[in-house]
Amino acid sequence: MVNLKGKKIGFGLTGSHCTYHEVFPVLQELMDLGADVIPILSHTVQKTDTRFGEAAEHLKTIEKITGKEAIMTIPDAEPLGPKNPLDCMVIAPMTGNSTSKFANALTDSPVLMAAKATLRNESPVVLAISTNDALGMNGVNIMKLMAAKNIYFVPLGQDHPYKKPNSLVADMTFIPKTIEAAISGKQLQPLLIERYSE
Repeated sequence: MVNLKGKKIGFGLTGSHCTYHEVFPVLQELMDLGADVIPILSHTVQKTDTRFGEAAEHLKTIEKITGKEAIMTIPDAEPLGPKNPLDCMVIAPMTGNSTSKFANALTDSPVLMAAKATLRNESPVVLAISTNDALGMNGVNIMKLMAAKNIYFVPLGQDHPYKKPNSLVADMTFIPKTIEAAISGKQLQPLLIERYSE
């Protein structure tokens, strides 16, 4: 049984809209485990309507699950550093765009500011990758983050190696276990898993 009772978890969402249906149940699971979950949304999540749903509906769902207003600006995310520290910061889903920026110290969204603030405290940041170019141009950024201190990854694998050979997606169901391990300073293993089945 995962023990996250009373843990203060920042939960950032970026614009991999097709994986939200996998992430929302995990938000509920964290709440059921007794975690104090603070939602943080990238600008894309806040404003982009897609075939996977409208931004306003996603926001409503996230705030209903967590019982908190989402952090939606960089100034509101900055106090998650020394002033209002987290036990762990999660980004799920973590897009290739945000991965590239995070690996190269670009802080242009509330989610990335929250992650930067958490690293400033030497607390863990957990990334649940969802990108079509993980084994392409973004591979170097993912490996850079894997080598960085206090950054951990939700176990991930190829979601469709034949149609999308460069794509990697985390198994979102492993998020609670990854958080628990990260708070203890450990990477949940195995990190590379098989996701695809014909």
